[in-house]
Amino acid sequence: MRVEVINTGTELMLGGTINTHLAFIARELFTLGLRIQRQATVPDGEPIREALVESFPRSDVVLVTGGLGPTTDDITREIVADLLGLKLEHDEEIWRAIEERFTRRGLRWSERVKLQALRPREAAVLWNSHGTAPGLHFPALPEKGTPHIFLLPGPPREVKPMVREKLLPILAALLPAKSAARMDTFRVLGVGESLVEEKVGEELIAMGLEVGYCARPGEVDLRLIGAPEVLDRAAVVVHDRLGKWIFTTDERELQEVVVEHLAARKKTIALAESCTGGFIANQITNVPGASKVFLAGFVTYANEAKTAALGVDAALIREHGAVSEPVARGMAEGAMLKAGADFALSTTGIAGPDGGTPDKPVGTVFVALAERGRETVVQPHRFPTDRETFKHLVAQTAMDLLLRRLDGRDTSVAENFSPGDGGCGGKM
Repeated sequence: MRVEVINTGTELMLGGTINTHLAFIARELFTLGLRIQRQATVPDGEPIREALVESFPRSDVVLVTGGLGPTTDDITREIVADLLGLKLEHDEEIWRAIEERFTRRGLRWSERVKLQALRPREAAVLWNSHGTAPGLHFPALPEKGTPHIFLLPGPPREVKPMVREKLLPILAALLPAKSAARMDTFRVLGVGESLVEEKVGEELIAMGLEVGYCARPGEVDLRLIGAPEVLDRAAVVVHDRLGKWIFTTDERELQEVVVEHLAARKKTIALAESCTGGFIANQITNVPGASKVFLAGFVTYANEAKTAALGVDAALIREHGAVSEPVARGMAEGAMLKAGADFALSTTGIAGPDGGTPDKPVGTVFVALAERGRETVVQPHRFPTDRETFKHLVAQTAMDLLLRRLDGRDTSVAENFSPGDGGCGGKM
């Protein structure tokens, strides 16, 4: 089944809104053995019509997101009906559901809201339990050369449940049989894409698998697609060659895995951040349930703050400098004691572009992990990159150090680490 996705919205083309729909929809469709063969992002208006006309001859299913609301630029519904020669009519059942939602939330509505209750009789309603505008399914019309067309809302909080609850069951019924293919993902941290391929690439391809890599600063996703029994054998190879760098085999982010491990062990964490400026605390507190494990974060950017808030000896800072192993150790141990936590992480470094010396060039950073009853571990690293990427890589390194301690992996410095610029690809 050939599937295309058209994401609509001028805001997507201006850079103010990030298009997250494709990644989500692609993952959900793959559970049915379906893959998106083409995707287009177009502004509101006539470009939607042009994209649809181009997609019809080469598609069995077209998914369109956005343009179902009540404003003047929400015309996806109207364009599709016009293309198919169908008449839009007021649907009283849809209107009652919209009216009830507004009344329940104590909101007023304008006359334009009623536009969301329009639909052709030929289109099936995909009820929206998280918003006002319903989705619509236009069945394929072979005599007109049109595929199945699904109109979905634009807001992620509306489209995600609609895809899972409404779209997938319909697509499953249209398929002759569920594909036997499966996709496994291994998320690797602290080793470059080229080394990942060197260690496992040829052997996995020889097993008949589709092998893909997606590299981002500090991370590589190894993606394998194939028959389940082959993937089971491949997993043994991957874990044998890359196990010490794999932090998860699902879609979770590093901070989610860290919080889960801490919660499972009923352990707590405190942070002492200098060069990362609270970035690690921000990532951890973005995870639901973080309040069970995260006690306190100290952003001690100035040397005086390291002494006042964390108890780091001022003489130690004068002797070794703020960016040093002794100061990183003192920060982590001070945060652990001040917060009464089981663990503490600290970061102190030179983000640049200025401030480096021959002994401590720009990008130098020390990351420390303190744990009650164990010796504090301090790692030196160097990430010569822009400030934002530097903070990201330091945060990754710190959380990875903690996760390695929690899951029993080696806490030594990661081998062959390369920040990289990122990129995704695949081979068969």
